[in-house]
Amino acid sequence: MARIQAVEHSFAACPLPAGPGPSTTAATAVDADVVGAVLRTARAVLAERVAQASEIDASFAGDLAGRVADFTLDGGKRMRPRLLWWGMRACGAADAGSTAAALRLGVALELIQTCALIHDDVMDRSRLRRGKPAVHIGLATRAGLSPDSERGSAFGTSAAVLAGDLALVWADDTVAETELPAPVRHRIRSIWRSLRTEMVAGQYLDLHGQATGGSSAARAVRTACLKSALYSVERPLAIGAALADADERTTAALRSAGRCAGIAFQLRDDLLGVFGDPDLTGKPSGDDIREGKPTYLLAVARERAEAAGDEGALAVLGHTVGNADVTEEDLADVRNVLEATGARGHVERKAERLRDHAVRRLGEAVDVDAHGGRQLLGLLHTVSGGRSGHSPATPDDTRGHDSRVAARVLTTAEGGRIR
Repeated sequence: MARIQAVEHSFAACPLPAGPGPSTTAATAVDADVVGAVLRTARAVLAERVAQASEIDASFAGDLAGRVADFTLDGGKRMRPRLLWWGMRACGAADAGSTAAALRLGVALELIQTCALIHDDVMDRSRLRRGKPAVHIGLATRAGLSPDSERGSAFGTSAAVLAGDLALVWADDTVAETELPAPVRHRIRSIWRSLRTEMVAGQYLDLHGQATGGSSAARAVRTACLKSALYSVERPLAIGAALADADERTTAALRSAGRCAGIAFQLRDDLLGVFGDPDLTGKPSGDDIREGKPTYLLAVARERAEAAGDEGALAVLGHTVGNADVTEEDLADVRNVLEATGARGHVERKAERLRDHAVRRLGEAVDVDAHGGRQLLGLLHTVSGGRSGHSPATPDDTRGHDSRVAARVLTTAEGGRIR
């Protein structure tokens, strides 16, 4: 196997976006460039973390802490911090304290995502992330070991687990050290506790489904809810609402909108994983089939084939799902089964209903004609795959690939176009 060349990380060399620092940034200034404001705050937070690591041990700081900082700053669409921000703004908050807290909590969300991605690459044995060597590959190479050797693989994997743990520790520290009024702090810490546990639960269900050869449609939806809806959309929106001290009715409607949009995203992503054009999605079509991902799409096809007594369809699914050596002809057979059983149409319609419900619930929570509500509406359309027909912009899909379709989808206020 060809050796992946090392890419040295240098936290000090990471560019700092121009603009005011987090302590002097007004809400209206952040509105114009949420991603830039989050990155500026992230650089300040991470510089402090790396400096603390340097006081402990130079090699720990250089090899591990700096790599975690670089990974967090380098790449990703910052969808979770953007959902947090526009959730807060749509609920009416604009004061200096809420602005500073929102940016710091956005950094915490990016750090917990760093933890998830590093650990996910270890579990999936992915060699690349964002076009570069995955963290476990880079750590082995930096230590002078071949990541393909037994010793190098063991070291890289173990060190990457520690890197993910460090990112989670930093995320927790960032939340704990964010200045918040007592009632708001209590609400946010409760949300944060739920978010962390749900993230782990979703990953476990996904892993379990792959190992056991699939799951029911209901369990597949549950996994999608935990991995994509709660962790990636609903909880960030809930944090934003808490920062704005939104009432229970508003918060409940906002959470419902986020949950529906998040599940719709995962369903559409499942469809793209099988039917998507690799030139648009940025990843090979059929990888979900090869890896045996327990998707709702496959679960529906299997249940419908069983109900109809379609032994041929079941044989195709049994031969191909989880088979790393499937051919393009095999994948074509799976696509035919997904069409013939009606699974594809069913999943498409379900995603559309979820998207429409997300929009309705958002309208019950906030004024979607006001500035913040309009931006949040655009983000939910982006997440759930709006009526434009474009691929949904993944909230940093926890797989070994990143989509080129929407490397950085911007809302109108952030200098881009709602898609």
